[in-house]
Amino acid sequence: MKGVILAAGKGSRLFPVTHHIPKPILPLANRMTIEYAFDRLKEIGISEVCVVVGESEPRMREALGDGSSFGISLAYVRQTEPKGLAHAVGFAKDFVAGDSFALYLGDAIYSDGFETYARHFTESGCANLNIVKPVEDPSRFGVANVEGWELPLSPMNGGERGLGGEGEPFVGPIQKLVEKPTNPESNLAMAGLYFFGPEIWSVLPDLEPSPRGEFEITDAIQLLIDRGENVLAGVYEGTWFDTGTLDSFLATSSFLVGGGQLIDPASQVRGAIGESVVVGQGAILECLCIEDSVILPGAEIRSTGAIKHSLLGGRVSSDELEGVIEFGLS
Repeated sequence: MKGVILAAGKGSRLFPVTHHIPKPILPLANRMTIEYAFDRLKEIGISEVCVVVGESEPRMREALGDGSSFGISLAYVRQTEPKGLAHAVGFAKDFVAGDSFALYLGDAIYSDGFETYARHFTESGCANLNIVKPVEDPSRFGVANVEGWELPLSPMNGGERGLGGEGEPFVGPIQKLVEKPTNPESNLAMAGLYFFGPEIWSVLPDLEPSPRGEFEITDAIQLLIDRGENVLAGVYEGTWFDTGTLDSFLATSSFLVGGGQLIDPASQVRGAIGESVVVGQGAILECLCIEDSVILPGAEIRSTGAIKHSLLGGRVSSDELEGVIEFGLS
């Protein structure tokens, strides 16, 4: 099995920081975000990985190289236009070369691994297994209606308790997918990791753009279902983070440091340090106090007041900083 990481997005919800640092290599707990994807793929035995990049390709190649420093072999393909996830996947076809592959959305972070799900995908012989997660507001996501799963959160008759019965995650066949439903019939959101066999390549050419003008991965999976392929959902029992907004980025950072502090020894900090604070290598921080914030490597941040719930890089001077994303230029 090979790995494909989609990392062509601009990360616009974290501008201006992601204007200077591509989102996949933005530090989270002082590691590049994409390194967590490498970890999860290696855990399931994947050593050959293709990263689908966009206009940040030169920066990505510079930061990641051939992957050897991360214990993998890394290839790159470029998505020529931002036309959706299914469009991006198509650029990796030559790399995958008929093998099965795990598709990983580059800004997702997971607390636990996927070994059981990968084993189920392989042993079931299905065309596709999708990681799903119960959520409180499924109308914000692509939602899977799964046989044997009924609200609120419990598997009913018709699903399988994974490969080994009790203690295994719930796995069942997907009946249909609905993108951001107004009246959700399920609370199972598509959670950013997918396992595909070669069957996916037969449906991609038949996709039509969605109302928002993109080729959706959910539409590709629905085509597999419509054509009679065995398409499964595996309910993820760990914690899943989407790091695309300030709130979710900081929540992920806090989770990774256990609500504490991670201060690089090569940084300089003057001020009271509260909970959930990360300060990167070479950063200079002067403030009255700081909490629930990330100071990026090499930043120079000076505040005469408090810093709260913020993501800061470059050179920033202010009286007080709360709930902001800033990257100051010298």
